[in-house]
Amino acid sequence: MGKFIIEGGLQLKGEITPQGAKNEALQIISATLLSAEKIIINKIPNIRDVNKLIQLLKDMGVKVEQLGAESYSFQADKVDLAYMKTEEFKEQASSLRGSVMIMGPLLSRFGEAYLPQPGGDKIGRRRLDTHFIGLMKLGADFNYNAEEHFYSITTKGLKGAYMLLDEASVTGTANILMAAVLAEGTTQIFNAACEPYLIQLSRMLNRMGAKIEGVGSNLLSITGVSSLKGTEHTMLADMIEVGSFIGMAAMTKSEILIKDVDYKELGMIPQIFGRMGIKMENRGDSIYVPAQESYEIESFIDGSIMTIADSPWPGFTPDLISIALVVATQAKGSVLIHQKMFESRLFFVDKLIDMGAQIILCDPHRATVIGHDRQMPLRGIQMTSPDIRAGVALLIAALSANGQSTIHNIEQIDRGYQNIDQRLNALGANIQRFD
Repeated sequence: MGKFIIEGGLQLKGEITPQGAKNEALQIISATLLSAEKIIINKIPNIRDVNKLIQLLKDMGVKVEQLGAESYSFQADKVDLAYMKTEEFKEQASSLRGSVMIMGPLLSRFGEAYLPQPGGDKIGRRRLDTHFIGLMKLGADFNYNAEEHFYSITTKGLKGAYMLLDEASVTGTANILMAAVLAEGTTQIFNAACEPYLIQLSRMLNRMGAKIEGVGSNLLSITGVSSLKGTEHTMLADMIEVGSFIGMAAMTKSEILIKDVDYKELGMIPQIFGRMGIKMENRGDSIYVPAQESYEIESFIDGSIMTIADSPWPGFTPDLISIALVVATQAKGSVLIHQKMFESRLFFVDKLIDMGAQIILCDPHRATVIGHDRQMPLRGIQMTSPDIRAGVALLIAALSANGQSTIHNIEQIDRGYQNIDQRLNALGANIQRFD
């Protein structure tokens, strides 16, 4: 198990460019299974989860060629469906949460798909009902082997249907959308997720010959086609990295220019960090964060304590709740953090409390953070990263803390952040990696 040793208390300075979006990459790469023609994808992040999915597709027979540091071509003209029943596949797919998104494309194009219970972050219950209910409404037959934790889903031909999703699941919407583009007839998906990553997926599929209307809304209408062609696609900047770098700059009193952020796709992210008192300027497609000695959390108009809560897009993304929480520890003022979606995501706050943060964990979903305007600085400690987003929140805390910190289980951080130690060291951080 790898670790970072971080020397805290250093001010950073310089420019940093966010990687391609992890969550978009998992959808887009899965979508290459929908066509027998070559598909080129640019700005693919070099991170563990994405690399695992690429390797999974290779082992299934997809021709994958690396064209550059961030560009790949995929051609799924010969897919080995039998591979999905092997022990090797079960081991590979079970270690990757994003593997669930190969089901829709495989079912739609080949009439069958298989998957073990996928892994991922231990942040609470992450059910797959929305995926399977949607696929069954399109005419799929579903079976779950409880002893082996193995899903199988087959069809003699998908047919369009109307469905109201029980939750606006991003991956659920993506899976159903990818299945519907090759289904016979028209499919309507109401209460669809409408994150920028789904807009990107829809636009890519339309360039491949799909007929998707309502892109960007919560009502998608898909008219099925018989086949899809190849295309070229470039991914957005990772909005979670953008938010992480904004928070890091404030916590470490650093002057940072975050370049090529796809600003118009960031939604409420700049607004929420702005309400936490962080100054920033939109410069073209970059965000400039000046060095700040102090930042003050706003109150609501009636003077009550501000609440930062996650919600489906265009609300504040749950992946940045951990970052907002750690940033609040050194702010002036208090805030209630309400993480609605996952009941275990706030459990990392015990490590922040050990570092000296003033936090009251009200229940699994809510924490009150009492900021003391840097009058009670964090101190370095030994800790372990429980998941991707908490891991980076702890890294930001360690960068701002007095003394040395050690973060174990950095493989979790590597799942979502590309060469994060090297990139931050280039700004003046002191992060040593030990594998």
